[in-house]
Order: sequence, then structure tokens, then C-alpha cells
Amino acid sequence: MMHGMVIRTANECDRDGIWEIIREVIAGGDTYVFDPGSSREEMLDYWFSPEKYVYVASEMSSQETEVVIGTFWLKANQPGLGDHVCNAAYMVSPEAHGKGIGRKMAEFSLEEARRLGFTAMQFNFVVASNTAAVRLWQSIGMEIIGTIPHAFRHKTLGPTDAYIMFREL
Repeated sequence: MMHGMVIRTANECDRDGIWEIIREVIAGGDTYVFDPGSSREEMLDYWFSPEKYVYVASEMSSQETEVVIGTFWLKANQPGLGDHVCNAAYMVSPEAHGKGIGRKMAEFSLEEARRLGFTAMQFNFVVASNTAAVRLWQSIGMEIIGTIPHAFRHKTLGPTDAYIMFREL
């Protein structure tokens, strides 16, 4: 039994939990561009790269140990004169799907992005067939502002479109 979800800044102790989520999410080859065979080191270096603000959603287990059930990052989408628009990426543990974790992280990230001084949020590459994510992003005010035809090599569907999504904060 889990209880008391908290969203907080990630730290070094969270790396194992974040890696497990990344490993499970990219293994499907259906939502993220990363090669399912990507190494732990490669993916954690990417997720924790210096320009990113990294967060986790965690809950306490029945053994009173903290379990990472989701993670996301925020960063400037572009440098310099474009650094007021942020970009973000989110992953939820497959075991926690359907429990509203993604929505809670998304809502938290909008407030956090404002707090960090961003004035808008843009997602550069949302796989069109990831309908749950597209619906979630639209429900928090993101709009599809462009389509990149056949931009993603989906593991089972083949060439699939990707969306660019945007909203002001």
C-alpha cells in the first residue's frame, strides 16, 4: 500500500528509482525517442544534465521507504533570447499508471515553471499515437501547434507523426 505522494527536487539518492522508470518506459519503443537499449549511464546523464531542473513524485511504501513513482524535468527550450519558454519531459512508473500521477506532475510543473521565471511551455516532440499523453497535455491547456509527419519510428505502428505543443503560462 502506498500513501502520501510528494513532488520534490530530485537528488542523487533518486537515481536508481529514476533509472527504473526510464528503463521501463523506453523499453516499449512507443512513446520516447530513446533507443530501448540505452544504457543507465547514458540516460541518467541525459535526465540529470546541468541545464535541467529535475523532480520526482514519490510515495511512502507500507515499509515506510520512499518509492519514486514518477519523474520530470524542466529546462529552457532555447538559449538566450528564447530562454523564457521552457521545455519538459515526464515519465511515470508503469505500475503507477492510471493513478493521476502524470496529471499531478503536469500541474505542479506549470506552477514550478512560472516560479522559475518561464512565461510559456513547449513540448517539441509528443508522439501522436500516445493518446493518453496528448489528452493530458490538452487538458492542462497545451495546444497542438504543429505536426511533424512520420517523425517517430514506433515499435509496432511504424512511422508515426509527432506533435509540437505549446501554452503560455
